[in-house]
Amino acid sequence: MARTSDPHPNTISTSTEPPAIAGRYRSMRWRSVGYWLATVSVAAELGLGGIWDIARIPYVRDLVTHLGYPSYFLVLLGSWKVLGAVALLVPRRPLLKEWAYAGAFFTYTGAIVSHLSTGYALGELPLLVVLTALTVLSWALRPPSRRTPLRR
Repeated sequence: MARTSDPHPNTISTSTEPPAIAGRYRSMRWRSVGYWLATVSVAAELGLGGIWDIARIPYVRDLVTHLGYPSYFLVLLGSWKVLGAVALLVPRRPLLKEWAYAGAFFTYTGAIVSHLSTGYALGELPLLVVLTALTVLSWALRPPSRRTPLRR
C-alpha cells in the first residue's frame, strides 16, 4: 500500500489539472485582472482629464496657469490625453500603446515636477504618484498581444 503525504486523504480533488497548471492559471488570471484594473483607471483619467483640458474648465485652467503654463497648452495636452486613452483600450496596435504609455508617464511625472518646483497645489502629488504607478503597472502587466514584438 502506497503512502500519501496528503493531510486530508479522504477529500476528493475537483481539479482536473495538475496543481502546477492550476496555480499558473490562477496567476495568469490575477495578472489579467491587475492589468485591466490599472489600464482602465489610467485610460479613464486620461480620457476624462483630456476632455476637461480641452474644455478648459476653470479648476484645470487655474491650476495650469498657477503652474506657469499658458492656457492653450491645455488643448494640446488634452488632445493627446484623449488619443492616449483610446490607444490604451483598442485591441492590437502595440507600438501605438508604447507611445501612449510613454506619453502618460511623461504627463504624470511632468506634473509632479511642476508641482514640486512651484510649490503649488502639493495636495495633488499623491494622486499623481498613484497614476504614475498605475501607468507603470499597466505597462508591466500587459499581455503578449499588447506588447511590441522583440527584434533580434
